[in-house]
Amino acid sequence: MTITLAHLWRHPIKSHGREALERVSLEAGKTMPWDRTWAIAHEAAKTDGSSWAPCANFSRVAKAPKLMAIASELDETTEMLTLSHPEQPTVTIHPERDAEQLLDWVRPLMPENRAASARIIRVAGRGMTDSDFPSISIANLASNAAVADKVGTELSLIRWRANLWLDGLEAWEEFEWVGNTVQIGDVKLAVEERIGRCLATTANPQSGERDADTLGALKQWGHQDFGIYAKVIEGGEIKLGDTVRVL
Repeated sequence: MTITLAHLWRHPIKSHGREALERVSLEAGKTMPWDRTWAIAHEAAKTDGSSWAPCANFSRVAKAPKLMAIASELDETTEMLTLSHPEQPTVTIHPERDAEQLLDWVRPLMPENRAASARIIRVAGRGMTDSDFPSISIANLASNAAVADKVGTELSLIRWRANLWLDGLEAWEEFEWVGNTVQIGDVKLAVEERIGRCLATTANPQSGERDADTLGALKQWGHQDFGIYAKVIEGGEIKLGDTVRVL
C-alpha cells in the first residue's frame, strides 16, 4: 500500500495552539518553519532564552491541560498570531511585542498550583522542540486508531501535536524506521528516535479537559511511545498527498 502524507501541523507557540497546513518548505538541520518558534517560560524556569532548553522550563499542556484547547493562526509576514479558546475571547497579538497581553490571556488557563507563565522565549534559528536537536515529529494514523481502540473512544490527532501524519502504514510500523532515511516529496529525513509521551495526550483538544487514558493504553504495548523524531537532511517542499518512501 502506498504511504502518503495525510496531515501537516505547526504549533507557533509551544503548547499554546496548533495550525493545519497544506504545504511547507523544510530546510536541512532545522525545525519546521514557525513551529515552536516561541515558548512561554514559567516563573521557576532556569533558562535565559539564549539557547534550547528542556520542556520542564515552559508552561505546557502536561501541567496545564486547558492549553490543549488553544487554536492558532499565524500571519508569517507580520508575525501576528490569532489565538482562540472556548473559555477565552479570540485575540490577535505579536507574541513578543504584546507579551504582557499574551500572558494576561493565558493566565486564566493555568492551574493555580502551577508556576505561573512569566516571559516569552524565542531562540534564533530553531524551534523549541522537546528534543534537544531540531526535529520534525512524525506520526501514524493507524497507530492513533490502535490507541483509540484501546481507550474505547475516538481520539483527535491534535492530542499528539505531531508535525506530519502518515497514512498507509500498519500500526506501529513507524518504529521500525528508526535509523533509516525517509523521503517525502523531495525532502529526506533521518529518523532518530521514538517519541516518549506524557500527560499532555490525555487532554481533549476541544475542551482542554483530561478525558482519555492514552498513557495507560500505550502501556498495554509495553511502552509509552507514540510517533518518531526525524532530522531534515535534504530540504525542499512537502505537501499533502505526497508519497512517502523508506530509502
